[in-house]
Formats: sequence, C-alpha cells, structure tokens
Amino acid sequence: MRILTEARVRRVYAVVGESFLELLDALLREREITLVSARHDAGAAFMAEAEGKLTERPAVLLASRGPSAASLAIGVQTAYQDETPMVVLLETPAIEPVHLSSGELPTSDLTAMFESIAKSTLRVTDPDGLPGLLAHALTTSQEGRPGPVVLGVPCDVWGMPYDAAKPMARVRPPASGTLGRSADAVAQLVDEAKYPVVIVGGRARSARDELIAVADELALPVYNAFRRQDAFPENHARYAGHLGLGIPARQLDALERADLVLALGTQLDEVTTQAYRYPTAQQTLVMVGTGIDVSPKRRGLTFRVDSEVEPFLRELREVASPRTRRASAANAAVHTFMTPPDTSGNTRVHPVDVVRALRKLAPEDTIVTSDAGNFAQFMHRYWCFTAPRSQLGPSNAAMGYAVPAAVAAKLAEPRRTVVAMVGDAGTLMTGQEIETAVRYRAPVMVVVFQNGVHGALAMHQARTYGRLTGVSIPLTDFASWARGLGAAGYTVDDREELEPIIASALVRQRPCVIDVRTDPDVVTPDVRISALLAQARPQPPAQ
Repeated sequence: MRILTEARVRRVYAVVGESFLELLDALLREREITLVSARHDAGAAFMAEAEGKLTERPAVLLASRGPSAASLAIGVQTAYQDETPMVVLLETPAIEPVHLSSGELPTSDLTAMFESIAKSTLRVTDPDGLPGLLAHALTTSQEGRPGPVVLGVPCDVWGMPYDAAKPMARVRPPASGTLGRSADAVAQLVDEAKYPVVIVGGRARSARDELIAVADELALPVYNAFRRQDAFPENHARYAGHLGLGIPARQLDALERADLVLALGTQLDEVTTQAYRYPTAQQTLVMVGTGIDVSPKRRGLTFRVDSEVEPFLRELREVASPRTRRASAANAAVHTFMTPPDTSGNTRVHPVDVVRALRKLAPEDTIVTSDAGNFAQFMHRYWCFTAPRSQLGPSNAAMGYAVPAAVAAKLAEPRRTVVAMVGDAGTLMTGQEIETAVRYRAPVMVVVFQNGVHGALAMHQARTYGRLTGVSIPLTDFASWARGLGAAGYTVDDREELEPIIASALVRQRPCVIDVRTDPDVVTPDVRISALLAQARPQPPAQ
C-alpha cells in the first residue's frame, strides 16, 4: 500500500469478486485509499479513466479473469487515446499450479490483448518482482506521454511474502536543458508569422493561466481541441472555437489562413483536425508536449518541443515580442455559433432548452461529463465552458462514459456540482453505476436526452434515402428506473417544467436522474428529420 499512497493514488476501482482478496483486505485497512466497488467492469474502467483525466494522477483499476478484462478494455482504450494516466492490475494464472474442480473456470492471461491499447504491458513472474513492477507502472503511466499501464499479476502472488526492498514510484521531470533554445526558435517563428494560431488540448489544462497570458500578450487566436473545451475559456476575446463536429466554415477561417500552428498538449486527433485537413502542408506546425508523436505521413515543416506546456509557455513569454493583432474574426463567428436559437415556438422540449436551463442554474465551476451521440453537439455548442477542469468526455466516441465518469468526478471533487449528459442508449450501457453513486453518497445529476429515435441512423437514412426504417425505439421510464436504484427520478416532457425540476434536483443531496423527452424531429443543432425528408423526397415529373 505504501507504493500506492506515495504515488498519490486515492481510489482503486473494481468489480469485487474472488480475485485479489489479499489486496482487497489490505485496501480496507488503508485510510488514504478508497476501494470503489462498481456494478460493471466497463463502469469501473470509465471511473478510473475519468479520475485520471480530472486529477492528472493515476487511479488503479482491478481486472479479474477473462470476461472482466474484456469488459473493461473500452475504458483502457479511452485512457490510451486521451493520454490519461491509469494502472490496471490484471489477474493472470497462478504461479503455483492448481487443480481445477469440475466446472471451475480457468484464468486466462489476457495481458497481450492490451498491447495495442495500452502504453505498456508488464508481467509479474515472481513475488519479489511485484513491488518494483508496480512502482514502475505508476511512474510509466505519468512520464512522457501519459497513458494506461497494464500489469499482469498471478492470482496467488498477493498472498505470498517477498524479500525485495519496497521501491518508490517517482516521476522524473523531463529534461529542460534545451527548453530555452526551443522557446527562442518558436518565438522567432511567432514573430515572423502573419497569422499564427494555437490549438490546445487536454494536457495543457494545467497551463491554463500561462496560456491566457500568452494569448493576450502575443495576440494569438486559440482553438480548443475536441472535447477539451475547458483548456481555454470560451468567453475569452482570443477564443477562436471548439474543433468538434459540425463546425461552420467561417469559424475555421483563422485556421484555414494560418501560416503557423502551435499545437499545445494535443495529439491532433481526427475530429480536432477536421478529418486531418489541418494543419495543411503549407502551414508550419509546432507540437509541444512530452512524448508527443509526430506522424511520419505529415507533409510540411514540423517542429517538436519535448516539454510540459506550462514551462514552455513561460519561456516563450520571456523571449517573444508582444503583438497587437486585432482579435480574430473567428471570435465573432464563435459568438454567432454559440448563441442559442429562439425555441419559444416549440411545443416539445428542444435540446437547446435543456442546455440553456442547466447553464443558467448550475454553478460556474460545474463539471460536465458527456457521452457520444448526436445530443452531445448541443452541449458542445451552447454550454460555454469558462471554468478550469470542467469537462470530461472521451475523444474516441466511447458510449457509456458519462454516468460512471460523473461518479468518479464527484468522488474526486466532492464540493463541485457534477452533471452527466447522456443519451438513452448510453444510459442503458452503464447507467447502473447510479447505484454506485447512491452507495458512496455521491450526489451526481444525470440528464438523459431521450427522443425515441436512433438519431444518427435516422439522419443518415433521411438524408440518403428520404425514408426512415427501424429507427424508432420505445421510450424508457428512466425516472422509475432511477428510483429503483435508490436515486431521485424526474420526467420532463413539458419545457415549462424544465427549470423548476433542475433547480430542485440541484439542491438535493442525493443522486438524481432527469429523463428529458426531447423533440424527436431535432437530431443536431442544425438538422431536423422532417427537413431532410422533404429535401430528399422525389419531385413529381414535370407536366
């Protein structure tokens, strides 16, 4: 336990079974570490990932046997793509051979399964090696490019004595001898550029104050990477937009004409780069961050600065010349894009109404977790993230993330309001973790967007074929379901009920689910199914 506490691990997530019994006994005796027993392995994995993303410290995830490991793989892959520190302790076959009774399931070694979705995979082969490998895993998960480390541990090792000295997990700071020279070179590029822009990712969250100062002093327009909208405040004059889905061309003007792109703490994923359209081959790219990968397929001049973002920006401020460029026109486009439409004429609840009411009533520093799905576009577009560390969302389009992530966020930040925004499909994948929130007294608010339609499928069918087939689904009574799990449950199908119910839920010190029945015609902020059907409907032949 000393190894975990010295690495500042505060929670261990697991679906508790017969595995790791000696470890579980030790955890129960440890005051500084909380064992969180989840209802499903995928939920436990998303909880561990969310805590790592929020705190930048690894949570520990326990995986037992084959089915458990397979079920939590999606959370490990999310941590790998989103550069989140995590340590997975994976049960592997016993060192000492055991005779299995009839019908007993053998333990499979699935460590190799994680090799392509983890930063590193390790195996314990003897009890003396466990402490050192555990310390190494905790260190490796945070050094360089953060990510999940999977440590395969034989199921009988936890109860065996070991003779090795207890090691310590120590994260070595990146070498900084060349940082000054790198900052000088980048400062010269910024000084010479006519249209420099910044794209900032999740690993720059800790450099937020320095980033704001640099944007002001050097007059740099700043884009937030996909689902990293809390990296730079969206109400700042230099904010150029969120590089997410459905971004209009006018908002991309600053990026389109840029001659220099500074990518800070981001790997430039597919959505952020708008399907790898940016940066273009004509644009000079500077990537800043430890362990940043530069694709060999990229055409164009690329510089990589192997440094944490905050010290780099501090050096850049020292050597770069202040500029007085006017705020980008992209900022004006952002304001237009983020202004909610008038929905007063709607008879049904519009998804915009939900986001607007939540943003109005929830505290400024509310942590918002989100799932994949069309509904998320309303949150991305209209929430306006202004507080640091206030958004948790997977960039790999993982479904089932929002509810368990909200539970982990509330456990890590008990004084902050936590709201999960999720669709009906994602709720049914991992929504049982509401019971985990009840058990651990974590009063999260889960807002379910439910419209009785497979939105993405309906949009595709209507746009392509001018018809809808098999996209309607029955409404689920999530309010009753929530009450059955011990939470409060509300149903909203009238827009006038929305604000009173949200206000009531915010002051209740218990987990709650708000089942919002939204207009099935509205599938994205700019798309209505009826309009697509009308556009695709064949025209009668001319007389």
